[in-house]
Amino acid sequence: MTLKEQLFEDLKSAMKEKDTIRKDTVQLIRSGILQIEKDQKIELDDQGVIEVIAKQLKSRRDSMPDYVKSGRQDLVEKLNREIEILLNYLPEQLSESEIQKVIEQTIAEIGATSIKDLGNVMKAVNPKIKGRADGKVVSSLVKEMLQK
Repeated sequence: MTLKEQLFEDLKSAMKEKDTIRKDTVQLIRSGILQIEKDQKIELDDQGVIEVIAKQLKSRRDSMPDYVKSGRQDLVEKLNREIEILLNYLPEQLSESEIQKVIEQTIAEIGATSIKDLGNVMKAVNPKIKGRADGKVVSSLVKEMLQK
């Protein structure tokens, strides 16, 4: 079963169970997929769907501090639930030590020596961990390792 088929089945089950948060989250994912497919006139495979889900996850994580700062606990709880739902569709997330190993290998491969090589390292690391790690975490680890 492809990821798009899984999303459709989950949408149907969420509607039957009257789980509005899950239904709304899956609908947002499906609308994001449809938008890209129509704009680019392509059919997204599972990797493309994972990229859409990763973007949705990033936008929710980015808006979390604003909700916390404004004291909107109800929205924080809703956002946490949406993040949990999105994570179910992504490949297993890498731990910090696994990310560090990938970064170390990449630094060795391209011969990066200073913080000036940050862009090159990020370009090389991103395809290896796409959808399996948060970009902010990766960026901060790369900076930290290049400054040593």
